Amino acid sequence: MNIQKKQVEEALNKVKVNGDDKSLIENGLVTNIVVFGDEVNIDVTIHNPTLHAKKQVEVDILKVIHADVYPKAKITTRVTVVAKQEETVNLIRGEQIEGVKNIIAVASGKGGVGKSTVTANLAIALQKKGYKVGVVDADIYGPSQHIMFDVEKSRPEASNVNGKPVMLPVESYGVKLLSIGFFAPGSQAVVWRGPMATKALNQLIKDAYWGEIDYLLIDLPPGTGDIHLSLVQAVPVTGAVIVSTPQNIALADAKKGVGMFQLDTIQVPVLGLVENMAYFTPEELPENKYYIFGKDGTKNLADDLNLPLLAEIPLVQGVREAADIGRPVALQEDTDSAKAFVKLADNLIEQVASRNEKLDPTEAVKITNMDGCSS
Repeated sequence: MNIQKKQVEEALNKVKVNGDDKSLIENGLVTNIVVFGDEVNIDVTIHNPTLHAKKQVEVDILKVIHADVYPKAKITTRVTVVAKQEETVNLIRGEQIEGVKNIIAVASGKGGVGKSTVTANLAIALQKKGYKVGVVDADIYGPSQHIMFDVEKSRPEASNVNGKPVMLPVESYGVKLLSIGFFAPGSQAVVWRGPMATKALNQLIKDAYWGEIDYLLIDLPPGTGDIHLSLVQAVPVTGAVIVSTPQNIALADAKKGVGMFQLDTIQVPVLGLVENMAYFTPEELPENKYYIFGKDGTKNLADDLNLPLLAEIPLVQGVREAADIGRPVALQEDTDSAKAFVKLADNLIEQVASRNEKLDPTEAVKITNMDGCSS
């Protein structure tokens, strides 16, 4: 059973709280609804701090969805109590980055799925098509882009543009790059609390002079957390790309990654999913495919979420070897791996064009509270 979000909203429009004449929906108390198949996750804010009030809301939601939508729906309701207050002006506002046309967040629900490898090769594939591309390595705790682009020993230069001191990104293979790896020794662990990591991300993005950029790719840390929220607050993100492997464990976390960007308080368009390590192909037997992590897992998830599958990237030894020596495999010509990243670039370009045609220009997320942003 694939439950639709609209069905849930219509059902919740019957639920009232504290004897109010208006429903949860009409009062704007439902802060987030995420639906995956027959699973429904709902975030609700109420102003009554009593345990009875919270329990009553949970019971009422359960009853109405089972009655009006689907009797076997798996429902998770998170009720947050917030004191009533006047609308504040304490909004977190981001600014457009001058010269940057599209900002693409590349994310994954969990680590080890090859998100950074996909980011590096996507950047190369876009650059080879004639686009001006930048990469920000926002994986503060495990930066790797400076290694993949073979600029491990390079450092951004300081400059002055229009009277403002700026960093000049390092350039490699025609791609502009900034990474925390330029500033931390390779053997030194980055042990930072959230605010410090957030400040570092803001400096990487905003204190740099990027010039004219068609696509700025942001390589995010795995999971959902401070860095992700800071990014969507700091700059207007055009859209997000979610990377996963086909195995169920990775797909479960990929769902959460999609859900984060689709939160009512964030609303960053998800441009599509990428299935990395889709199958193993021996270089000496390119026609043979071995589905080590399962077959079509990400494709099926994309279908369930009504999102495009942007590419299926094979698991090939050459991809790992190319990354290790700092020459992304997308630089090669006519290999299956390079062709997969060309297809990814083509599909991303198409999705971005469609998104920019159909939706309003992006704005940085403005958050007045953390409702709907908790795990």
